[in-house]
Amino acid sequence: MPFPSFAPQKSFSELTDREVLALAIQNEEEDGRVYREFAETLRADFPASAHVFDEMAEEESGHRRQLLELFKERFGEHIPLIRREDVRGFVRRRPVWMSNTFDIDAMRGRAESMEAEAANFYRKAAARSADPDVRKLLGDLAEIEAGHENMAHKLEAGVGEDERSEERETARRRFVLQIVQPGLIGLMDGSVSTLAPLFAAAFATQDSHAAFLVGLAASIGAGISMGFAEALSDDGELTGRGHPWLRGAVSGIMTAVGGIGHTIPFLIPDFRIATGLAVAVVIVELWAIAWIRAKYMDTPFWRAAFQIVLGGLLVFAAGIAIGVA
Repeated sequence: MPFPSFAPQKSFSELTDREVLALAIQNEEEDGRVYREFAETLRADFPASAHVFDEMAEEESGHRRQLLELFKERFGEHIPLIRREDVRGFVRRRPVWMSNTFDIDAMRGRAESMEAEAANFYRKAAARSADPDVRKLLGDLAEIEAGHENMAHKLEAGVGEDERSEERETARRRFVLQIVQPGLIGLMDGSVSTLAPLFAAAFATQDSHAAFLVGLAASIGAGISMGFAEALSDDGELTGRGHPWLRGAVSGIMTAVGGIGHTIPFLIPDFRIATGLAVAVVIVELWAIAWIRAKYMDTPFWRAAFQIVLGGLLVFAAGIAIGVA
């Protein structure tokens, strides 16, 4: 958690009209830049929504010009740099560059929130201004921003149904390619490849603790290996598979999870109970993998189940055969 700021701050009620207008100019510039960032993020794959955010950015630029003209008319050319963090209790916003997301609905929700915050700011600022022209402009901007509060609806209205369907399908493909696919590969590897060493150790030693250590080591080792293998497989630039280290992290974590799932039962001291529970967990894991493949990879469920279960059973049988040999 970042340390709280101890820099000098003013409360909103202490600001002069000059300071309120300077803050409003800064806010409009920031909001316009946020919308442009959204547009650039979406432009390649979601051009219709990107166009709407471009229009919103232009609208914020228009508000800024109105504020600038009034400021210069009332207070001259020099505009003091007053930022959000200089005003006590003012809404702080997470920087766009820290939000590595292509969730259009999340962007629409953020835009709606921004417009509502701006409307509230202008409304309060207008109510406390003694200057008729300042009060009128701030009041007009409050009405404009209030009309944009249902920004999700505005964005939906600005994008045709066919374009929205295409954007949703593009988002789904990206999610499958960058998250589901590496995660599924890792889960399959962890769930299947660790079966043989785990059950070989279990049946060879008849000792739950020894089996647990072997399974844990195999799961973590497989997770690290798969994570690096996925991250180094390609940089994602040409394939569109996303950032390599994100894919590597997803794949590595899911590989470890897949192995640890059927390793945990061996924390139970009774070998037979631990083994029976581990077998049940393996069955659940294999069916979960089959369901994910059917849902996201367009593989018929029973075909996916047959392939995964058959492969898992072969590895499982090999582990037992080696353990009892």
